[in-house]
Amino acid sequence: MAGDPMSCDCFVSLPPGSRNDQVIFGKNSDRPRDEVQEVVHYPAASHRPGTLLECTYIQIPQVEHTHAVVLSKPAWMWGAEMGANDQGVCIGNEAVWTREDVAPGEALLGMDLLRLGLERGGSAWAALTAITDLLEQHGQGGPCREDPKPFSYHNTFLLVDRKEAWVLETAGRLWVAQKISEGVKNISNQLTISTEISAEHPELRSVAQIQGWWDGEVEFNFSQVFSPEKPPARMEIAKQRYKGGTQLLQEHDGTMTAEKMISILRDKPSGICMDSEGFCTTGSMVSILPRDSSLPCIHFFTATPDPSRSVFKPYIFSDDYIPVLRVVSPEFGPDDPVKKEPRFQGQVDRRHDLYKAHQEALYTMKSDPDKGLAVYELLRDLESQCLIEISDMLNGDIPAEDLGSLFFDCVDAEIKLYQ
Repeated sequence: MAGDPMSCDCFVSLPPGSRNDQVIFGKNSDRPRDEVQEVVHYPAASHRPGTLLECTYIQIPQVEHTHAVVLSKPAWMWGAEMGANDQGVCIGNEAVWTREDVAPGEALLGMDLLRLGLERGGSAWAALTAITDLLEQHGQGGPCREDPKPFSYHNTFLLVDRKEAWVLETAGRLWVAQKISEGVKNISNQLTISTEISAEHPELRSVAQIQGWWDGEVEFNFSQVFSPEKPPARMEIAKQRYKGGTQLLQEHDGTMTAEKMISILRDKPSGICMDSEGFCTTGSMVSILPRDSSLPCIHFFTATPDPSRSVFKPYIFSDDYIPVLRVVSPEFGPDDPVKKEPRFQGQVDRRHDLYKAHQEALYTMKSDPDKGLAVYELLRDLESQCLIEISDMLNGDIPAEDLGSLFFDCVDAEIKLYQ
């Protein structure tokens, strides 16, 4: 695959950073250009004691109960780049490199940890605790892209619920966390927690001293102590994206809405919306988490690359949820190249129906700009109508149960517009 991966970007706005009494979450997932991201829903479930759970590469013990989740995930892996659960928790992750070496061999991917946090955590803190416990037990590692060429990394996470947000940064099995109670915050592919530490691995500082990274005398600064002396170029480039994302957030501090978060994810001059030779933004997500627990959380997904040319479609957890199979990739069972060892020795077509229709539409936009512009305007109208209906629902003008099929309807309408 051509080109080096650059950066994902996660954002959160908590009151008073948000215009309304809402927490707003957003993430762009920047992945290999030809990788397909699907949007999948898994219902809440109970599991028998002793059940084993098959993650991307390893098995771990399953818990007694898992929450319902909706995930935007690379179709080849078990884990997810971003998602939410029915308890009002959202998580996004980022790749980082630290002074701790990336362990060889297969373990839990950061994306596996993200999904496990959503399935097991009823709050942002509970999800963080689930992730750090699993990190301690099973470690993190393994190939992070569908390619025989090795590529692995450590992870940072942004975990959000209706009340607060947490930044979790890891280095091997070690970790540190910072609580965010108000205002705006973003993370990219670098360590950002310095001295404002809210929780940490009990051996974090002793390991730093043993390794000679910290003398135990000066104030402990995690990002300074654990950032690599010679960071990869992609981390250096991510610094500019981080600064650009911070600036965009600060421009809307006090007035943030879902619409403005979507506009940030579509921003190409800053690099937040990535479009490079080998990597691009392959999926995007924005969530509205009302502080009023009587109101439902709303999660918007693209399920297609390039948010500037995609529709953010609203998803609401509902008892009468209609499965949306047209954004779910085909399965290949034991013949899947990710399941056969040595891994990734072949390729399969993981495109789902919406992805295929979107690809054809992008080709049309290039070959017939006038027709492409017309389609683009219709898609924006569809998205605007969805945002209006969501606003009406949050204001009490439309019952939430009337919008349970909205994601299904939007995907169906988008595909018809492409055709």
